[in-house]
Amino acid sequence: MSWFKRVKDGIITRTEDKTEAPDGMWSKCPACKSITNYRELKENAYTCTNCGHHWRVGSEKYFNILFQEDDDVGEELFTELKPADPLEFEDTKAYPDRVEAAKEKSGLEEAIRVVDGTMGGVRLVVACMDFRFIGGSMGSVMGERLSRAADYCLEHKLPFLIISKSGGARMMEGALSLMQMAKVSAKLGLLSKAKIPFISLLTDPTTGGVTASFAMLGDLNIAEPDALIGFAGPRVIKETIGKDLPKGFQRSEFLLEHGFLDFIVHRKQLREKLIQSIRHMQ
Repeated sequence: MSWFKRVKDGIITRTEDKTEAPDGMWSKCPACKSITNYRELKENAYTCTNCGHHWRVGSEKYFNILFQEDDDVGEELFTELKPADPLEFEDTKAYPDRVEAAKEKSGLEEAIRVVDGTMGGVRLVVACMDFRFIGGSMGSVMGERLSRAADYCLEHKLPFLIISKSGGARMMEGALSLMQMAKVSAKLGLLSKAKIPFISLLTDPTTGGVTASFAMLGDLNIAEPDALIGFAGPRVIKETIGKDLPKGFQRSEFLLEHGFLDFIVHRKQLREKLIQSIRHMQ
């Protein structure tokens, strides 16, 4: 029966002859379930063109969004610092094995990368976390890279931007990871005394010791829309206090309303807003 066939302009295409779309060409928004092709997603800074949902993206994509063709970006800084195993920690697997697995999966050496670059004529240092590497957890290497980045900003009189995306302190390094909270915060205090701008961008998720320390110490604390930001998770808090939490609790909009953030910025406007803010503060 002919109505089982698709006929258009005299062309009949059998199901087995159809060409499949390459993997990764289309993406479904986790929020509104709309379908977007990858080119449009990239042009919209990896945000949904329908509802504005911000995809979780890694450091490489943030650098591409901030630094464009006419910008000057130097080599990545402090790459010589690599994770060690001071506690010889082992849970379901040995810590060195977990690090190697994270390297293989993410293509990164650590959960944070630091670059010195020029963004629209404004030179700055950007440190960006990557959730793909052990949940963006803060260990000794992250703390040391941030500490050295702050020293670098002091030496060269450069603004400092930290893009946070983290599950908190890295349990495999115990107290050594917790020490990074105080160390980095102290270095940021030196930037403040020197009147060098520090901007903290909080993205989804920013939790644990990162939130409890340097992520909230910016001269400007800004965030992406609907980002989860907090210390303990909502479930833990609810179980502790035995009460239902307010709607939108620990999301960017809730924190802005309660004075923890200066403003929320859509990722597509991030570069322009940062350039404007840094020029205003310098």
